[in-house]
Amino acid sequence: MYRAKLQIGERICYYEPGMDETARARRQLANDLRQAVEKQEFVLLYQPQCQLRSGETSGYEALVRWHHPLRGLVSPDEFIPIAEESGAILQIGEWVLEEACREAVSWHSEHRIAVNVSPIQLVQQDLAPIVARILIETGLPAHRLELEITESAIISDKTRALHNLRQLKELGVAIAMDDFGTGYSSLDTLHSFPFDKIKIDKSFLLESDDNEQARAIIRAVLALGQSLRIPVLAEGVETESQFDLLIREGCEEAQGYFLGRPDRAPSMSLSDKWQPVAAEAG
Repeated sequence: MYRAKLQIGERICYYEPGMDETARARRQLANDLRQAVEKQEFVLLYQPQCQLRSGETSGYEALVRWHHPLRGLVSPDEFIPIAEESGAILQIGEWVLEEACREAVSWHSEHRIAVNVSPIQLVQQDLAPIVARILIETGLPAHRLELEITESAIISDKTRALHNLRQLKELGVAIAMDDFGTGYSSLDTLHSFPFDKIKIDKSFLLESDDNEQARAIIRAVLALGQSLRIPVLAEGVETESQFDLLIREGCEEAQGYFLGRPDRAPSMSLSDKWQPVAAEAG
């Protein structure tokens, strides 16, 4: 029934045994997720964000990974939607934020730490107090924390989302719009709230080698950021040609496999400068 409802137009869908297996697997993952934080099954990786011309690292994005005791490494694309549906994302998101802030405060630099906020987190009433408590407990200055949100997170409940974002701004936390250009009303969203950064969605850079329209969109977003005086960061830099395109178009900041892969905590690393690496598919 649910599969038929998702189809456009009048469609007939037939029962398949695999449906039960898929549903059972999702329910089991949802149950496992509720205990994963207590069992310390999550780990954070950190992907560098770099100034393109100087090569200096400007910050890191914290990325959560789940090491399931039986299934091994579970992709975020698989477990994050289940966590959001089950409500486990609130506990996971709070753990990620606290762990990332605790790591960042140990650095000998003033690099910022970027943390993703899910649509479910963004509309919870006590989001700002939770962030304030974590900043106090970890000792991380608010200006070093950058929360990344997608436009779809705002659209789900715009009034509540914008209220929470304004409270976070009052704390001194930076707010970045993630996956810019893939939403329904990006310009209206930019008009509604003073974002501190725009992140160009990686899909545009992925197609930039062969698609003039993708290159035009990248140029347009960079020009928009310059006009609004909002810094722009490009995601998904995987090749030298993509890197060269961003340099030519005047992009100042980026992240991606070409600049640095998600890796262990920076407190365990020695270098603050990126070195170009060969990109892999995926």
